[in-house]
Amino acid sequence: MEAVTKHKIVEMETKRGSGWKITILLITLALIFILSFALGRYPVPPGQLLEVLASRVFPIEAHWNATVETVIFQVRLPRIFAAILVGAALSTAGAAYQGMFKNPLVSPDILGASAGAGFGAALAIYFSFSMLGIQMMAFVGGLLAVGLTYGISLRIRHDPMLALVLSGVMIGSLFTAAISCIKYIADPYDKLPAITFWLMGSLASITPRDVYMVLTPILLGGILLYLLRWRLNVLAMGEEEARVLGINTTLMKTVVIVCCTLMTAASVSISGLIGWVGLVIPHLARMIVGPNYRVLLPASILLGGAYLLLVDDLARLLASMEIPLGILTALIGVPFFLYLLLNTKWGWK
Repeated sequence: MEAVTKHKIVEMETKRGSGWKITILLITLALIFILSFALGRYPVPPGQLLEVLASRVFPIEAHWNATVETVIFQVRLPRIFAAILVGAALSTAGAAYQGMFKNPLVSPDILGASAGAGFGAALAIYFSFSMLGIQMMAFVGGLLAVGLTYGISLRIRHDPMLALVLSGVMIGSLFTAAISCIKYIADPYDKLPAITFWLMGSLASITPRDVYMVLTPILLGGILLYLLRWRLNVLAMGEEEARVLGINTTLMKTVVIVCCTLMTAASVSISGLIGWVGLVIPHLARMIVGPNYRVLLPASILLGGAYLLLVDDLARLLASMEIPLGILTALIGVPFFLYLLLNTKWGWK
């Protein structure tokens, strides 16, 4: 009885200690959100931003240029929301996969979702599809790749988890080779630059319609993972322990894979291939709040959204031409991950 009481006290102290960290992450995201409007070739001061946003709710007389509203609602706001959604989706999927596979080197594209989405987009660009067509093909390609990975792994009985990872590597390599074939036969003056730039990742051409299109799959996958966050704690302990505690591990893994695939494919469909977010951010969140998924998942959501939004701001400001996000996330992610390799005592628990 005394041990149980002590355990409850420790758990309450852990929640209390993590609560203020989550609050700080939320405030950080809000500050970067406001700051992002003030950065760029047409800056919008915070005071004016609040007035314009409030005018949509309260009867405030407009004393600003109509261009300001266009910049806020048609350019900056969709891009900011897209950066937050994509960053949160990739980091959440990475955190869930790392717990499910009990492997700190797992990222959201481990099952081939990113490669499949890249192939779908490259194929659509090659056949001159519209932007909506490119995004739909990328989304379908990501789902197809993970579907093939999961279907192949089901036919291998001796080690299902290893089979899933190896199948993902093979399917990812297959779709990567298919992308290379499309780039090889594409018009080098028109289609090839468009395919190459899309694969580097960017949010430069985001519209409100793009945000609406991916909002449902990202929210659906994220909410389901959030509701199952305590089961992810049990799953991270191992399959045998999870079964003993009454968890249907096969169903749980299937739900996690479906949710992560929806989020990853939807993200890649509007942003292109942005690496290292789903690999590095869950580690950073784990360093801040610990391994408990009850707080790790919310921390990954907030930290991922804030991180990619900040990187997108840097992409707009560092040079006269916009730098692809995939380049910046690699330049930032690789040194940070090397730091983790050199200074962290590895071990899942």
